[in-house]
Amino acid sequence: MFEKFSRSWELVKASAAVLRSDKELMIFPIISGVATLVVLATFLVPMIGWRVFQHGFGVSGAIWVFLFYFCQYSVIVFFNCALVGAAMIRLEGGDPTLADGINAAKARLPSILGYAAIAATVGLILKRLKDDDHFLVRLIGGGLGAAWTLATFLVVPVLVSQDVGPIDALKRSANLLKRTWGENAIGNVGIGLAFGLMSFGLIVVGALLAWAAAQLSVALAVVLIVLFVIALLMLGVYQAALSGIYSAALYRYATEGEAPPAFQGLQLESAFATK
Repeated sequence: MFEKFSRSWELVKASAAVLRSDKELMIFPIISGVATLVVLATFLVPMIGWRVFQHGFGVSGAIWVFLFYFCQYSVIVFFNCALVGAAMIRLEGGDPTLADGINAAKARLPSILGYAAIAATVGLILKRLKDDDHFLVRLIGGGLGAAWTLATFLVVPVLVSQDVGPIDALKRSANLLKRTWGENAIGNVGIGLAFGLMSFGLIVVGALLAWAAAQLSVALAVVLIVLFVIALLMLGVYQAALSGIYSAALYRYATEGEAPPAFQGLQLESAFATK
């Protein structure tokens, strides 16, 4: 177990080394985050004004949630494709620009929108299962959600690298997972665990410092809280960029059988062991 955590940390450091060589990759998660907030505001304001859910979650509510999911997924997947497209150029030794990533995503826009529609439908179904009153149904919803996340982990690299439709991209992502990744998603879990611990530590330190500052000045405590919230957001941006780089490297290894230079020597093949 300790060896797995150690290797996961090494993967985080290798991804960070790639990111340090091209800090512009962090721009994509930032733009994506701002765009998703705009989409949220666009749907939230009319929803309150029109009282969409005044009579519960009916047909109109389901349509509204689907449209919201579709727009959110479209934005998120588009910028994830832009990030992965730029990351692949970097992993191949190139020097990508913001325009390179955006162009890579624009070239796959129809497939991105198709996949967003599928993801929105699945997301709506999973939401209904997770919100069900029965514990067993919620448990099934959680399990299906985890399976969906694993099966679609390589969809974005597939969309960027191959001229295929959304259904074929889903199939190829699932096949790559089944053939090469199995159940041993060391890197993905490792990055999530590492940043989860860092976020938790940041929250604890921030809360303690804010409490101590509040004893002296409420204004100082508010300033500290704002600074720590910004730090948490930046940590999320950094994690998103690292995850994009790792998924690009994982896809390249799965399809070409070799790890990019920044990942060599880290026993990356362990992440592809089929159980």
